[in-house]
Amino acid sequence: MDSGRIIYLNGEFLPEKQARISVYDSALMFGDMVFEMTRSFNKKQFKIREHLERLYRSMDYLHIKIPHTIDELEKICYEVLDRNDKVFAEHDEHRLMVNISRGPLSFYSEIFDGKVEPTVVITDFPFKWTVATMGPLFDTGVNAAIPSQRAIPASLQEPKVKNRSRMFYMMANIEVSNMSGDRNWALLLDPDGFITEGTGSNFFIIKDNKLICPEPRNILRGVSMEYVINELAPALGLEHEYRNIEPYDVMNADEAFYTATPFCMVPCTSINNYKIGDGKVGPIYTKLITKWGENVGVDIIKQIKDYGEEVSDLRAKQKTMPSTYQFVK
Repeated sequence: MDSGRIIYLNGEFLPEKQARISVYDSALMFGDMVFEMTRSFNKKQFKIREHLERLYRSMDYLHIKIPHTIDELEKICYEVLDRNDKVFAEHDEHRLMVNISRGPLSFYSEIFDGKVEPTVVITDFPFKWTVATMGPLFDTGVNAAIPSQRAIPASLQEPKVKNRSRMFYMMANIEVSNMSGDRNWALLLDPDGFITEGTGSNFFIIKDNKLICPEPRNILRGVSMEYVINELAPALGLEHEYRNIEPYDVMNADEAFYTATPFCMVPCTSINNYKIGDGKVGPIYTKLITKWGENVGVDIIKQIKDYGEEVSDLRAKQKTMPSTYQFVK
């Protein structure tokens, strides 16, 4: 079935199904790819510039040079969105994905007539795919499950570079999938035993009306995390602190939650099945996500629950397949 969606690949706009990258691409050989994913609210992109700024920092760190300035790449992103909007339902949101690799490795250059260049791919698909199974979690909260798999610290691989080399995320999710329960989300520790992040999300605790999140050393500095810290918390008169957090601190917190671009904020009501606070979704979390929704003009929780009902067939399939946040056997 032809979706009608268009992608951008190295200077061309192509039908989604015609997108191809080389089997010799560095992304496949080494996981040598940086990326960003955005979402829209009421079809308006949220924090796209901040995502692209982080993308360019990641490329600079890895010495990947593309022929586009940030302004040019942003313009291409919006062209992809515009070309696809006509095949999206009126109530759909856009999930934009930008993947950039070093391209084919140089010793395969003969295959490409001596020319190798970075691979730039921009895709756009319905946001509801990403959140199809998440609706019930806004009522129950997730259980933060600590696997034996540790986060890779900055001394070994820089986590502030958003990259596709994420085997340790998958190993954590596989381990957590073998634990009892159906609302387990991995929460990774660094080699010193301090909380870092989820597998594609940041983590906060709330104690005495203060937001606390891990020191931004061994974590991805999330766009959603910074939005909570720099915009939502001040608007609600909440203080914030970065510090080392141990599992003990999470167990004794009043509330906790994860943040990420697709779901914004999801409550965490237990850690290793030990209740956080009273084990229910907390009032400060509720104030924060309500304020977020007011800022963007969307009832975030209702939208995600509605999408889950709309794509119930997809939701059933996703419960049997791995995703970013959970691995299903």
